[in-house]
Parts: sequence; C-alpha cells; structure tokens
Amino acid sequence: MIKLVTFDLDDTLWAVQPTMKRANRRLWEWLSNEAPAYVTRFEPSDLMEGSALRRALLERYPEIAHSMTEVRIRLLEEGMKEIGYSEAQAQELAASAFDHFMMHRNAVTPYDEAIPMLESLKAMELKIAALSNGNADVTQTPLAPWFDFQFNADLVGTAKPHRLMFDKALDRACAKACEAVHIGDHPINDIQAAKALGMHTIWVNPELTEWSVPAEADFHLDCLSEIPGVICQLSGR
Repeated sequence: MIKLVTFDLDDTLWAVQPTMKRANRRLWEWLSNEAPAYVTRFEPSDLMEGSALRRALLERYPEIAHSMTEVRIRLLEEGMKEIGYSEAQAQELAASAFDHFMMHRNAVTPYDEAIPMLESLKAMELKIAALSNGNADVTQTPLAPWFDFQFNADLVGTAKPHRLMFDKALDRACAKACEAVHIGDHPINDIQAAKALGMHTIWVNPELTEWSVPAEADFHLDCLSEIPGVICQLSGR
C-alpha cells in the first residue's frame, strides 16, 4: 500500500528556465531602482551558476554550496559592500532584493497536467510532499493546496542525492520506504537516490532533457497524467 508520494519540483511539475529568467529580470529591475550602482558594476550573469564570482564565493564558503538561497544572498551582500554600502546596509539591501526575487521565483506556471494529477492523488488520500534541491517554496506556488509538507536543501542542510531529505519525508509521513513513491526528472538526484532507499520511483522528463546517465526508474512516463494510474497499480487498487 502506498502512503506517500514525493515530488521533485523544477522541471518535474513546472519548467524552471522561464521562471528563473523572469525572476532574474525582475530582480535586476529592482536593483536598478534601489541600488543602481550595483547594476553598473555587475552583470546578471554574475549571480548565475558557473560565474567567476560564484566560484570564488564557494571557494571561501564551501559549506553553503548546497543552499541556493544562501549563495545568492551572499553574492548580493558582497556586491553591495564592494560598491560602497556598509555591512548593515548591504545585508538589508540583499535581503530585500532576495525577497523580491523569491516572489517571482515562486510565481511558477505548472504543467497543464499537474493540477488534475495532484487532485487525483489527493482523492486517493495520499500524503504528498515536495523534495527539492531548489529554493522554491511550494506553499507560495499555485500548487500549494495539494501539498502536505516540503523539504529542500536549504531546510535540511544538504542536497539530493544525499538521503537526508528522503529520510525526513518518510519520518514525517510515518511511512516505510516501500510505502512511498518518488517522482522526478533527475536520474541521479531523484531516481537513483530514492531507489537506493527502497522507494518506488517514477521518472518523468517533461523538458525532454538529454541526460548523460540513464534513469533506472521503476516506471518511465511521458506525461504527468499517467501518474495516478501507476500509483493505483502499486497500491493494488
């Protein structure tokens, strides 16, 4: 019997790239108004994964690498100090800038099949949880009504494929691994990690991403709408 269904979020229930592009654009507009010297000194790419500034930051603070929130706030703070703000001013501006960014980060557009699928799972009286390495807050998204709880890398202090996030979800739902299904798009962080714990796994790839390793999931689905049928099959319903 299945008791718990856990979902990755980005590129599993919504496309992350359009969301991030919009959120970063809105952040830069905010900075242009509130801290114009920042946008004169830096480029939007300086905040992105792979940038020289980001690499330098993580060399100094490797302990925050799991936290997209902490990395972005630190980059904003250090940039503010570099252009002349005091430490207190830099912290205040960075926090406000990040809050503005997150408002748009959480304004996701779910895939068309996401809400009907979640409604079907709720009708089956299942616990539904979000497990994400990203910093989206599912309670602030359009999918909030269908989720019972969430864990992400910021909250637990480590990212998937580490098992901690999965263990916390199982404990929270009072479920054994064999009573849970994890659904995600990443062959390692989602599928391999959950399968290693004994959870059932469903791989979905809505963005048709080409991965360098295969997703060795129990089920490979082309559409989110197929998920309730698979859960029924696993539950023997």
